[in-house]
Amino acid sequence: MNAKDMYREFAESEESLPIFSQAWWLDATAGVDNWDVVLATREGQVVASMPYSRTRRYGMDVIGQPPLTQKLGPWLRPFSGRNALRLAYEKSLMQELIDKLPPFDHFAQNWHYTCSNWLPFSWNGFSQTTRYTYVLNDLSDLEKLWTDFENSTRAECKKASNRFRLTIRDDLPLDDFLALNRMSFTRQGKDPPYSNDFVRRLDDACTARGCRKYFIAVDEEGRHHAGNYIVWDRNSSYGLMNGADQRFRNTGGATLCMWAAIQFAATVTRKFDFAGSMIEPVERFFRGFGPTQLPYFSISKTPSRLLQVRQGWFAVKQQLEWARSVTQ
Repeated sequence: MNAKDMYREFAESEESLPIFSQAWWLDATAGVDNWDVVLATREGQVVASMPYSRTRRYGMDVIGQPPLTQKLGPWLRPFSGRNALRLAYEKSLMQELIDKLPPFDHFAQNWHYTCSNWLPFSWNGFSQTTRYTYVLNDLSDLEKLWTDFENSTRAECKKASNRFRLTIRDDLPLDDFLALNRMSFTRQGKDPPYSNDFVRRLDDACTARGCRKYFIAVDEEGRHHAGNYIVWDRNSSYGLMNGADQRFRNTGGATLCMWAAIQFAATVTRKFDFAGSMIEPVERFFRGFGPTQLPYFSISKTPSRLLQVRQGWFAVKQQLEWARSVTQ
């Protein structure tokens, strides 16, 4: 049995493995032939794993993660011994994973926040940037969650329901949600980083496993104000996509949808991960629901000299554009 086949079998039974690291998820997002995995085993059992997507760009080999795959990175079987032994154990397993990676020109992955030790990767020339997500760690008491919301967030929910008479639908066609999702990118002048067909393929895979739901805020005239799409595993739900009609941005539809998603998530899993954002207005929106801020690591390495030069020029170009913008 090769590593990928072993991983497929392992992933089916390992409950602590996040949904984004599941083999079926990677089949749907990367394509069956466009991802692989490195493993560390002991006595025939998987004790560490790190799946990755493989792409070739401009003649260069890139290891990363597929679209809509928020986190990848290493998974290590928990170690219950003393700290010194645990750290030695983690170092040994991570080094084995690193040694088994194929040659690459660029590596970039966001790790799950539960993986907090990247030091062995640092010793191997990788770099780290700290990012943040927001997580509701306990969904068992919805009344307490509601109380912990900022006053403005509760007011938005009430405004959406009482003033604008919005209701939440979870039975509308996927294309209705996709239309809202596309509107959000159009408003920012950006192209979506994934196609509708890509989302449909992923949605089919999630539907087959009963681990997705989307919510749309609808007014009395049937107009769609906002929507969100969540996925979940045994341990957590994750906000995967959002969308809103710019015409109705002040009706509270997005806030009401998020509250509906949180309430539903409480019936199927333990936590709610907003999936974070380094964009200030998005961070402010998530923060209003009273979650805990958790850091996670963005790990990268670029052995390619040519790509290093390109990245350096791009960084300089960004700085020049920023300097021009603040002096105009």
